[in-house]
Amino acid sequence: MASYSVVTPSVVKLTVTSSVNSFGSERRFEKDLTIQSLKEKLELLTGSTAANMKLKLYSKDDKLIVDIDSSSALLGSYPVEDGMRIHVDDPTIQAGEYEDVSKVHKFELTDEEYAKRSDSVKAFKEKHKLGIYEDPEKKEREMKLAEENEKQLAENIKIDDRCEVSMSRQPQRRGTVMFVGPVEFQRGVWVGVKLDEPMGKNNGSVQGKRYFECAPKYGRFIRPSQITVGDFPEEGMEDFDEL
Repeated sequence: MASYSVVTPSVVKLTVTSSVNSFGSERRFEKDLTIQSLKEKLELLTGSTAANMKLKLYSKDDKLIVDIDSSSALLGSYPVEDGMRIHVDDPTIQAGEYEDVSKVHKFELTDEEYAKRSDSVKAFKEKHKLGIYEDPEKKEREMKLAEENEKQLAENIKIDDRCEVSMSRQPQRRGTVMFVGPVEFQRGVWVGVKLDEPMGKNNGSVQGKRYFECAPKYGRFIRPSQITVGDFPEEGMEDFDEL
């Protein structure tokens, strides 16, 4: 039975630098690649066109070895080794030309032209009354409606009620209602809760005003909509009742 072997083209790892850009890039190239094909690949790295390229090969210690000047020759016909450098020179392009963003033409609009566009962020916010374009009267009406809803919920919450508190992105906590009513630090009705665990934010006072008494870190003020009152014994108390 005949056996066949696959010949893998020899590959060399080279650093590519250019007079067009100030940075270098490490790439792998097959040695059976023609210099013309190599130049075409280098177009994407350097921004220079193959017809204008002049290639030079440098050793690992950065000494010039040879000019790569035959487009029909193979890369492997030159003494290339891993770690060497190919420098691409293009006399038609000034060094750093593609890196100077000050020379890039920028699309600009006057304030008047921008205001006339219907596809801008400004137009979208104006249409949907968002941000600075939000109707202040509508916002105030929505806040008053929410406050009225919270006030109605608060009517069913009494001092000393046991409760369970649902706080955003936090596990539910149990506690005892200690205060129900308006506060000075925020508008609307709030409920002051003494938590069963030190997972709160205060000791029953906020900004120097005391609303109820509890140990530090046991106090928390919650909107009525975040509280459920009912038979919520302290964690673990059920076990003691069975003894």
